[in-house]
Amino acid sequence: MSLPRQSQEFRDGVNIFLDYAYSVGNPQGEEILCPCAKCCNFLWGQRESIYSHLICFGFVKGYTRWVNHGESVIGMDVDTGDTGEIYSCDDIEGLLDERFRNVADVEGEKEGMNEDAKKFYNLVDEASKELYPGCKEFSTLSFTIRLYLLKCLHGWSNASFTSLLELLKEAIPNLNLPSSFNKAKAMVRDLGLDYKKIDACPNDCMLYWKEHENETCCHECGTSRWIEPAVVEGDISSKKAHNIPAKTLRHFPLIPRLQRLFMCSKTAKNMSWHQKERKKDGKLRHPADGQSWKDFDNRHSEFAKEPRNLRLGLASDGFNPFRTMSISHSTWPVILMTYNLPPWMCMKQEYFMLSLLIPGPKSPGNDIDVYLQPLIEELKELWELRVETYNAARNKTFQMHAALLWTISDFPAYAMLSGWSTKGKLACPSCNYGTCSSYLTHSRKMCYIGHRVFLPEEHPWRTNKRSFNGKEEHRKAPPLLEGMEVLSHLDSMENSFGKTKTKVNESPWRKRSIFFYLPYWKYNTSRHNLDLMHIEKNIVDSILGTLLDISGKTKDHLNARYDLKEIGIRKNLHPKEIRGHRKVKFAKACFSMTKAEKSIFCDVLKKAKLPDGAASNISRCVNLAERKVSGYKTHDAHFMLHYLLQIPIKSILPDSVAIPLIRLGSFFRQLCQKVITLEEIN
Repeated sequence: MSLPRQSQEFRDGVNIFLDYAYSVGNPQGEEILCPCAKCCNFLWGQRESIYSHLICFGFVKGYTRWVNHGESVIGMDVDTGDTGEIYSCDDIEGLLDERFRNVADVEGEKEGMNEDAKKFYNLVDEASKELYPGCKEFSTLSFTIRLYLLKCLHGWSNASFTSLLELLKEAIPNLNLPSSFNKAKAMVRDLGLDYKKIDACPNDCMLYWKEHENETCCHECGTSRWIEPAVVEGDISSKKAHNIPAKTLRHFPLIPRLQRLFMCSKTAKNMSWHQKERKKDGKLRHPADGQSWKDFDNRHSEFAKEPRNLRLGLASDGFNPFRTMSISHSTWPVILMTYNLPPWMCMKQEYFMLSLLIPGPKSPGNDIDVYLQPLIEELKELWELRVETYNAARNKTFQMHAALLWTISDFPAYAMLSGWSTKGKLACPSCNYGTCSSYLTHSRKMCYIGHRVFLPEEHPWRTNKRSFNGKEEHRKAPPLLEGMEVLSHLDSMENSFGKTKTKVNESPWRKRSIFFYLPYWKYNTSRHNLDLMHIEKNIVDSILGTLLDISGKTKDHLNARYDLKEIGIRKNLHPKEIRGHRKVKFAKACFSMTKAEKSIFCDVLKKAKLPDGAASNISRCVNLAERKVSGYKTHDAHFMLHYLLQIPIKSILPDSVAIPLIRLGSFFRQLCQKVITLEEIN
């Protein structure tokens, strides 16, 4: 596959592939999936067509196991992106056996391992057992994990899983499988992928954890720990009542999961990529190229000396776990990312670590710190104490440390994690107490129009009254609050958690964030960050809602026009009341479109042909009859802002509107490049 496509060897290889693909039950005249780089195993074709495609475009990258053409899915390879190395995402035996089996044969090497690595050996032995005599596709462990995955995906009960195992063993006596669900769960637990249940107060006041583990009611609000059973008159049951907790936090221990990253030699090798293999040419490709990372290394030089010490990021957001959106429910996962890995690995789902699962039905809000306690305790341990970890790449044990660099969230979650209220007069966490805001009487919301303070002092827009709020802007940009300064504001603040407590606090600080219990947090440069995709989705919503004049989503409505009149700017847009009529007349804005123009705009989005995988079917989100666009996902908004909206905007709207919108899309497109320079950012 890596040979030049014009070479005879490549052509011979293509014929060998086609012979194999048609030898596994496909007659020569039938169509098969085309694996070329253009069709990507999505489109069907006959042999001659596929041969031409492979010669012209080559094979799709990473397709080294022909799972769509007869080979087994077990052991399917996934390309990492830049290094050319291939990593298995479904080969359980490869994960366990890849390093340890070679080491076990060397006399004396086993002595260098810690107890955790030796325990992992038992899994290697388990993985080497055949599922049944002569089975080459599955081992006992891999088959059990696949069954366990199906149980989780499809909601099988524990009893049904046990019954299935019993049926399989009865039908195939030689089958080497655990006999019950509990034994299968114990096998998975040995992988270090278990979780702990921690009961919580239903009002989010406290966790029944550590010294409060055996308490039966909340020491803050007095609410019972258990769900009170319904009492039915005349019901006399001989069964002993079983206490069911009112709310349960799932905690997935972080330390064993981080240790597992070093158990595979290929992954362990990449844990030092950020220092040993990263290009250091001043361009930004990875968080290690950023100023925050460098500031952290300069302050904590001992930590930075060991490249295998882990740098983590934390993300959290609420979602509805039920398929029907008519049920209002918000469950909050807390996920960690490992930034030691190269950029084509660290943001892949396989390397995300679910640390906490905070139950609903309501968002924890400001009380999220109550649920973050187990994670913060682990992070403190990973910073202050040494965690003995076996490194499979070197066959040595080292002392691992880890640090949390920042959080990533949308704007409401920003307030929950940082403690600064993102609502009201002082909503901007960057401007902080220097936020410039005013209340719009008619629209009944806050407006923030002081953004010109961030421009250079000689910029012509600072003296431009007409285009902005009718005033000149000569103030300097407010300084960013550093962690030490924030901590000085919060020294005297006492946290109070729980939904039942009334919080009287006029300060924009709602709490002292639990992250400040980490010794290094106050020195971090970028403690809390906003997720770009959420911002892009909000911007696209506003653009489409305003251009298409969608009710409830447009920013140009009657109340907005009255606000312009009250502020005293844009006089040509002020509403005019018609004498003797209740109706109000106001001029069209420069971005207003006629019905025919809206139809053309929607038609372009409806008929656009997009590359496979670039976005979902955006045409389904376009309603030509009503001239609306709705129901698109966040990634669709990302794609439209970067590439798609510019086409109808340029052909329909005047340059005074089209050029700023096109530049806005270009700004986000540049920001999302894989490689960007500091000059481009400035």
